[in-house]
Amino acid sequence: MTEEFPQGKMPYEPEPFWRESTQLKSFPPLKIDTEVDVAIVGGGITGITTAYLLSKQGLKVAILEASEILNETTGHTTAKVTAQHGLIYDELIQHMGEENAKLYYQANIDALEFVRQTTNELKIDCDLTEEDAYIYAISDHYEKKINKELEAYQRLGIHSEYVNSIPFPIDIKGSIVMKSQGQYHPLKFLNVLVDEIVKSGGEIYEQTTAIDIDETTPKPTIITREGRRVACKYAIACSHFPFFDGKGFYFSRLHAERSYILGVRAKMDFPGGMYYSADSPTRSLRYTPMNGEKLILVSGDGHKTGQGMSTYKHYKALEEFSEEVLGIEEIKYRWSAQDLYTLDKVPYVGSITSSKPNILVATGYRKWGMTNGIAASKILADLVLEKENPYQDLYSPSRFYADPSIKKFLKQNLDVAGHLIEGKIDIADKSIQDIRNDEGSVVVVNGKRAGCYKDNEGNVNLVDTTCTHMGCEVEWNSGDRTWDCPCHGSRFSVTGDVVEGPAKKPLKKVDM
Repeated sequence: MTEEFPQGKMPYEPEPFWRESTQLKSFPPLKIDTEVDVAIVGGGITGITTAYLLSKQGLKVAILEASEILNETTGHTTAKVTAQHGLIYDELIQHMGEENAKLYYQANIDALEFVRQTTNELKIDCDLTEEDAYIYAISDHYEKKINKELEAYQRLGIHSEYVNSIPFPIDIKGSIVMKSQGQYHPLKFLNVLVDEIVKSGGEIYEQTTAIDIDETTPKPTIITREGRRVACKYAIACSHFPFFDGKGFYFSRLHAERSYILGVRAKMDFPGGMYYSADSPTRSLRYTPMNGEKLILVSGDGHKTGQGMSTYKHYKALEEFSEEVLGIEEIKYRWSAQDLYTLDKVPYVGSITSSKPNILVATGYRKWGMTNGIAASKILADLVLEKENPYQDLYSPSRFYADPSIKKFLKQNLDVAGHLIEGKIDIADKSIQDIRNDEGSVVVVNGKRAGCYKDNEGNVNLVDTTCTHMGCEVEWNSGDRTWDCPCHGSRFSVTGDVVEGPAKKPLKKVDM
């Protein structure tokens, strides 16, 4: 263990429970040019569900995944299947109107119902249970917000109630309960959809990175890093951050945040239900079955990617909360997740721009991808099938609300500019010799800024810290051992390879 990730109860390596507890199939990379009806970039919940819906209708579908399917955000979720997305409905009413707030709620309830129906129809064993979802306040300030949110629930007809306590040693001011929501094992559910896609003739390619779309051809043609071409009637970007911008300026309309999860065996028996704190830093609690026991997922402590304190300290904060509230027997798992936020907190789903109806996008789920991702899939499928969808206008990427969109746009891009300038004038005060084994930091090499990581054997990896997306300076993420960009959320491995976009090219190597 290093000083930056010291010995303790936490596992040394970050690994989500979902992936370790599921046997996932592997698929070959794309090695030849091909043509399909619909090409989907991204093998997470949206890409797989969209492919499932369209392949059921007889369309020839291909999924292109840069790494492995169900590996990134979908594989790192807390997997609450709920329309309770924090304090959102009062805000939506204020900024978008009551009708749109009701549509947002209904879209996510429809997604929950899709999971229930599909689980029943395909007889999927995915630990799906019905749970009430609680959002609670511990401060006077957030008690007021909770009360406003309750008023919004009542205006929208949301099945809910107000309670004064929750079954944990947490002194709360009050809590709203959204009734009859759900939780499940997402990979067990989506693994069966993968089987159905393959049975229907769908193609899945892993280790296949899409980097561009050729719009000069009669049909949109996706180009991969290896130079393969996939011609299609519809190209759909479900790659978390859109791999293709199409002059939609998504880099200026999205920001990335990381959050953290511990999988805990607890001394107390978990009472059921799903819990989320309104106050910041947020705390989230739910359980999932594990070998006849209950593994409790404790999550929260979100922050903008590449910004803030050492990521280890976020895990430590969750450990301290878990000990206080649950009593820790063992921390079995730890992992982190990255989520994208839009300007108005509603995802962007639909044509990437109004002038490109055959290139579609789905992004910006704000940590609630288990329902928003499925709602997006249904919108995308209906657009391809030329059917009306009741939620397509609400989620349209071309929408714009004067408040809060203008304020958020200006604030977000001022933040990017600030980090761009700060990174350029920040002077590193460490040398390679100062870095311990299994430690990373910005150092000075030949008078210039560089990123240094030493592995457990003392081998040195040096990279240029300038992000290949738009030139911001990346920072070291000790919890996940990655280089993270504070401007648009790109992440790179210790050797500089792209872990997460929007960057497409790796960090440059630096010679000693």
